[in-house]
Amino acid sequence: MRWLGEARWAGLLVTGVAMAQPAPPPAAPAEPPVAVTVAPQVQVQVQVQVQVPSLDRVAGQPLLLTAHWVAADTNLAPGTRPAVVLLHGCAGAYGRTGKVSQHLGTYTALLHAEGWHVLVLDSFGARGAKQICTQAIGTRAITQLQRRRDALGALQWLAAQPGVDASRLVLLGWSNGASTVLAATNRRQSEVAASTPVPRAAVAFYPGCETERQRGYQPSAPLLLQVGAADDWTPAAPCEALARESGAPAPRVDVYPGAHHGFDSAAPLRHWAEVPNGATPGAGVHLGGQPEARAASREAMLVFLRAALQ
Repeated sequence: MRWLGEARWAGLLVTGVAMAQPAPPPAAPAEPPVAVTVAPQVQVQVQVQVQVPSLDRVAGQPLLLTAHWVAADTNLAPGTRPAVVLLHGCAGAYGRTGKVSQHLGTYTALLHAEGWHVLVLDSFGARGAKQICTQAIGTRAITQLQRRRDALGALQWLAAQPGVDASRLVLLGWSNGASTVLAATNRRQSEVAASTPVPRAAVAFYPGCETERQRGYQPSAPLLLQVGAADDWTPAAPCEALARESGAPAPRVDVYPGAHHGFDSAAPLRHWAEVPNGATPGAGVHLGGQPEARAASREAMLVFLRAALQ
């Protein structure tokens, strides 16, 4: 475990960094290209909307999920390239305008600038949900079983794409999507143990760790956990315990002092009273960005993935 304070972000500047407010987003229309600019003058566009088969099935058929595919620039990075699946949190993949959220768009730009393919996966639209943040865990319309199957299906879809190196795939998620990262990389889950391809690495920002800790976490890939010490929605302590008790390879945990849920966003800190699943049920939760933790956690993520994917 590492406790991290203020850190510089390796001189990388991203414009338009923000996280969609965690209110129910509007229904997603057909997705036009979304551009995010990363210095120096790198433009990333979500160019292709695709359908990705989940391992979840409806009426005997794989559920088709909407996803947004950003292929690596082969002029900058020739040959087969790594690919990263982005797994959204409980507020969904879209912002208030119905487009891919700026938070996901910013990470898409960061990863694309490394020469990697990116797949932004929407687990909610095909199931008719907009958000599940305000639903109690036991009553949620979309479960971790379903999201785990979505993630495993996305890995299989990526492995079949031209230009993708199937031996260098990554799962990256936030909050509910970060919990999905844990569920989709735990070999104690028979579905995970039997599934191919296996990710090369995984990164989870502020996941709920208690379920997989209690199950017994046996990672299928190196895992980086990025958590906030002040998080009262998904507290850091269960993630620290999961890392201590895990099988090999032992996960790495970075704990950011004073950081709340959503610390890697640029949104101001706020209290969300309607969330029933916090550390203190009925008290709501706090979420919002912390500049030092945002910069340090993104740098840590990139360093970790560069090493894993080289």
